[in-house]
Amino acid sequence: MRELQGILCIDLENAPLPIQQIACTRSFGHPVTEQAELAQAITEFASRAAEKLRRQKQQASQILTFVRTSPFRRQDDQYSLSMALALVRPTLNTGVPVNAPLETLKAIYRPGFNYAKAGVLLLDLMPEGFVQGELAWGEPSSATGRDTKDRSRVMSAIDNLNTRYGRGTVKLASGGIEHGRLLQLGAVQSSWKMKQERRTPRYTTHWQELAVVKG
Repeated sequence: MRELQGILCIDLENAPLPIQQIACTRSFGHPVTEQAELAQAITEFASRAAEKLRRQKQQASQILTFVRTSPFRRQDDQYSLSMALALVRPTLNTGVPVNAPLETLKAIYRPGFNYAKAGVLLLDLMPEGFVQGELAWGEPSSATGRDTKDRSRVMSAIDNLNTRYGRGTVKLASGGIEHGRLLQLGAVQSSWKMKQERRTPRYTTHWQELAVVKG
């Protein structure tokens, strides 16, 4: 009744609150057993998460990577593990969100399992311009976020190319090089790709999938 009388009871949020984490996870189209295939999947997930990070003008200071088998495949041995890596400096450079998960993947990967899902989470997000002061100890390390070079222009160029010519036009080599359906890098097939046979056509965003009206 008070609101009908013009009395504000709940404050409206004119701008959404900044998100606290960015996640990119996928279930595989087929079970994955090799570390090389998992590395390709992790590279793509981390790259997509980094793109979202830059669009929101944020940077991450912690990165979590996980892999797991499918609990629905009861005939398989089950395994699930995650590991987080804290960065020395917050970053929005794709190279760091990719190198860090690849390093943790080496620690959490175990052979002999049929992996069904993996993912990358960017945590402890903060505004893009935030800089944490520190003493310069040791040599720079891209895997821990100590890269002193400003690569924002390179990242912006990559994002613009992928937006203009399609996702995956420019990507890191550890994600694999696709020629049609063949993945040439390391002679590893991209069996981890999601199944999309029943995906709804992209009527409004893809020229080849525009709706056709037949008279």
